[in-house]
Amino acid sequence: MRAGFVAVIGRPNVGKSTLVNAMVGQKVSITSSRPNTTRHNVRGIVHRPGAQVVLVDTPGFHRPRTALGERLVEAAGASLEDVDVVVAVVDATAAIGPGDRLVVGRGAAAAGAQGGLLVAVNKVDVARPAQVLERLASVAEAVDEVAPGNDAEYFPLAAARGTGVDALVDAIVERLPEGPPYYPEAMVSDMPEALQVAELVREQLLKRAREELPHSIACRVTEWEWPRIRCEIVVERDSQKGIVIGRGGEVLKSVGMAVRAQLPPGAYLELFVRVEKHWQQRGEALDRLGY
Repeated sequence: MRAGFVAVIGRPNVGKSTLVNAMVGQKVSITSSRPNTTRHNVRGIVHRPGAQVVLVDTPGFHRPRTALGERLVEAAGASLEDVDVVVAVVDATAAIGPGDRLVVGRGAAAAGAQGGLLVAVNKVDVARPAQVLERLASVAEAVDEVAPGNDAEYFPLAAARGTGVDALVDAIVERLPEGPPYYPEAMVSDMPEALQVAELVREQLLKRAREELPHSIACRVTEWEWPRIRCEIVVERDSQKGIVIGRGGEVLKSVGMAVRAQLPPGAYLELFVRVEKHWQQRGEALDRLGY
């Protein structure tokens, strides 16, 4: 039996969560087109004959502008502690820049003692073939610069379609140490149910949000008496509260319907919106909101 932990790292919006979901085979992490959608280290569990892969989906490495951003980067860095394999994800449609070099450098440093680094060049389905080849060459050059002699492997893939994902999982399994599984076979994530619901609410809000609003939204479950769930939505300004509620409550109603469709039958979800000014910059607010 092989079993171990795998950190999936990268810049914001390169498709880390989509890749984790594709490897697990079902949704364990929320996704959106907005940068910094992932705010927690989310564990997804892949079960293979004779192997268990515990994936850690992480916030994107970026230059933080808020106290929240600083904590997200810290969480991403903490994910690299005590892992067996590191998967660094880069975007096939964007040039390899300083952020990618930081990612592969951190990944190579963490993975060095465990047998190297795996680099996933994602979104090859929307990139031109020439772009894919250029990204593969550029990221290999970047790895050689920051970690000379590192035994990295490269995987062009399209996480949204599942293309190339199995080959990456196979390579991960080969690098895992021998040992017993960490989780029962039926388990695909260890995220608490309350946090799962809060994240589903935030995912739906991100689909409907615009401009700066996505970064100003936080969600947390404040009451759980099944089948009744109370979820609080926090924004930073009164004008944002109106946007989240929508005319006649239409936005909040559509969010609630979309989330309930993903919950067990009979769930009763109550959504409330509250304004907490500048919560992204205040440490005590971040603590209270679970960041």
